[in-house]
Amino acid sequence: MNRAVTVVWVTLALGTGTGAAAQAPSPGPQFRIAFVKSREILQSTPGYASAESTFNKEVQGFRDEVQKLQQQLDSAVQAFDQRSIALSPTAKQAKQKELQSLQQRVEQRSNELQDRAAQRERELLAPIQQRVNSVVQGLRAEGNYALIFDADAPGSNIVAADPALDLTSKVVQRLRQNP
Repeated sequence: MNRAVTVVWVTLALGTGTGAAAQAPSPGPQFRIAFVKSREILQSTPGYASAESTFNKEVQGFRDEVQKLQQQLDSAVQAFDQRSIALSPTAKQAKQKELQSLQQRVEQRSNELQDRAAQRERELLAPIQQRVNSVVQGLRAEGNYALIFDADAPGSNIVAADPALDLTSKVVQRLRQNP
C-alpha cells in the first residue's frame, strides 16, 4: 500500500500521471528528486567505525552470557536424560518442571539481552544518524530537491536510477568536512 501511494505521489509530483503525455507541459514548478545510499554513507561517516566496534564488543558479551546459560541448560537436560530411568515418576516430573523453568529463564534472559542490544545500537547510532539527516536535509534545501530517496531502505523498490541523481558522495564529503 505504501509503495502504491508513494508511486502515485511521485507520479503526480513529476507530472507524468494519466493523460500527461497528451497535454503540453504545464508552466508549474519543476520537482527535483535524488537518492542516497545510506549504508555507504553510514560506513563512511566519522565515528561510525568506533560506534560499530563498541556495539560489537558489547553484543559479544551478551552472546557469551546467553551461550553460557544455554550450555548450563543443555548440561542439565543431558544429566536428566542419563538419570531419568532411575528416578521415580514424582521425582522425574519435578525435575522436568525444573528444566522447563530453567528453559524459560534462559529464553527470558536472551530476550532481555536482545532488547538491551537493540537499545544500545539506537543510542550509539542516534547522533550519527542525526548528523547524516542534517546534511541530507541541507543538501535537499540547497539543491531545491522535492524528494531524496534512500536506495538502501528496505522495500525502496528503486531498481535503476541515473547516477547523476546520487547525492551519496556529496553527503559523505560534507560529513568528513565537519566531523
